[in-house]
Amino acid sequence: MTKRLLITFVVLAMLLVACGGGASTLAEGTLTVCTDAPYEPFEIYAEDGTLTGFDMDMIAEVASRMGLEMEPTVQPFEGIWLQPDAGTCDVVVAAMTITDERAAQALFADPYFDADQSLLVRAADAGSLTDLDSLVGKKVGVQVGTTGEIYAEENAPDGVEIVSFDEAAGMFLSLASGDIDAILQDLPVNGYRSTQDDAFVVTAKFPTGEQYGFAASLDNTDLIDDINTALAEMRDDGGYDEIFVKYFGTSS
Repeated sequence: MTKRLLITFVVLAMLLVACGGGASTLAEGTLTVCTDAPYEPFEIYAEDGTLTGFDMDMIAEVASRMGLEMEPTVQPFEGIWLQPDAGTCDVVVAAMTITDERAAQALFADPYFDADQSLLVRAADAGSLTDLDSLVGKKVGVQVGTTGEIYAEENAPDGVEIVSFDEAAGMFLSLASGDIDAILQDLPVNGYRSTQDDAFVVTAKFPTGEQYGFAASLDNTDLIDDINTALAEMRDDGGYDEIFVKYFGTSS
């Protein structure tokens, strides 16, 4: 093998390590985070354009305990769990349910939030739209790529029209305008919206046993171990409950 050829192979190997296979993108002192926003109360845009919310406060505290600064980047939710492997970010923090399909493509930290599915309707329809059967002949909004979409597709009876949206904000606007009749999505998100606007009411809860988790690339075990350590510390010293009460009013 010639010296020039050897150098070429070394350069190619370095490029592969840097660009592929889920290699960590941790910069010096920074934890890069992929999220989908807005998705209140987990991802909220503050008046100055910065991101706050339960998720953002959680991962900022986790990063701080790891001696890092948190740096978010907003991505579409569909397939967001693949972004660490693509090198877009170090970890996904997006009110994301841990599923077998996602766990086959990303490495999840320990669950940090329990969630079920729910039905949100206009207050004027609260007496009539109380379950999936009552939505026959109606339109129910879901967000693309979410477990709410999966639940609707698997459980809605014939005659219910499922309307998919790329973003949660579009669903709320369509519900307010009457373009759809209900929204099926995570209970804490629908519940938070109902507390912020009395024009909306949660009329049904669907127990699913879902849990949210932060996700990294499959080979980034060191990062997930560090996140798990920080999460355990927050559970033990009250840091988790402090953030939980801020957004949900009661301790976990």
